[in-house]
Amino acid sequence: MSYLTKRITPVTAGVGPTPVLRKSDRTRKAILDGALEFLWSHAFRELTVAELMSGTGAGRSAFYQYFTDLYDLIETLLRGLEGNIFKAAEPWFDGDDDPTARLQESLAGLVRVGYENGPILRAVADASTTDERIEREWARFLGEFDEAVATRIEQHQASGLIPAFDAPPVAVALNRLDASFLIHAFGRRPRENPEAVLEALIRIWTSTLYDSGKPSKAKKK
Repeated sequence: MSYLTKRITPVTAGVGPTPVLRKSDRTRKAILDGALEFLWSHAFRELTVAELMSGTGAGRSAFYQYFTDLYDLIETLLRGLEGNIFKAAEPWFDGDDDPTARLQESLAGLVRVGYENGPILRAVADASTTDERIEREWARFLGEFDEAVATRIEQHQASGLIPAFDAPPVAVALNRLDASFLIHAFGRRPRENPEAVLEALIRIWTSTLYDSGKPSKAKKK
């Protein structure tokens, strides 16, 4: 089991009918959905509880039944997005065959998740500059991905697939580039062309790690 698989909460899909949400769950979901919809066209600093709840059909006081404040809401959105991001990245981390093909598959998954949820990434990045909790959560999330990428690079270096270099700083550089680029491309509407975004990321990652996308021969055992 990979590092990423261990930290992803299992998700069951397509098993039986879709469960009917309780009223409390529907209200909470409406708040989260409303926040995402607002963030598609507004900055996080413009979000207020009154503005958010006006579109949910519930009173302002209902917000505080689920969240302590708007930063708590943003942290919840990040937690929900986190599993999808790590899940999308699994092919490269878990695949044993063609590493560049698996990398491209993972990057395609990340672009897909970013395209659908870009405003959450933008809001978290913005909120991290004014709230210590979000700053810690954002740093934790990025740090765990840094660790996973660095570990995978080192594994492929040991197999002779990636040239020798100090893996951790390269992992950090690639991950920060990804985060900034996805926020820039998909953080608000209108969004950039996802195919162009994916092509750019593939070019950068493969040329950085696999010498223009052509892995070197594995070391003989």
